[in-house]
Amino acid sequence: MKKLLSILTLMLVSLASFAQDNAAGEPEMADRLYADGRIYAVVAVVVTIFLGVVIYLVTLDKKISKIEKTLNSK
Repeated sequence: MKKLLSILTLMLVSLASFAQDNAAGEPEMADRLYADGRIYAVVAVVVTIFLGVVIYLVTLDKKISKIEKTLNSK
């Protein structure tokens, strides 16, 4: 579980630095998405996918931990 949290923290830090690097020169596509109001749909889809992956990894970690405990107790 600690590995998962450290990986997620590393991903968030790298995303924040990437967003900060690109803040100076926004592409034209972003302007069009803002103007059309579609940026919120894009953000919603990205957040949904990210949360799905995180939930999947957490449940997978719990299952693996449970299997490891049963194997170690034998």
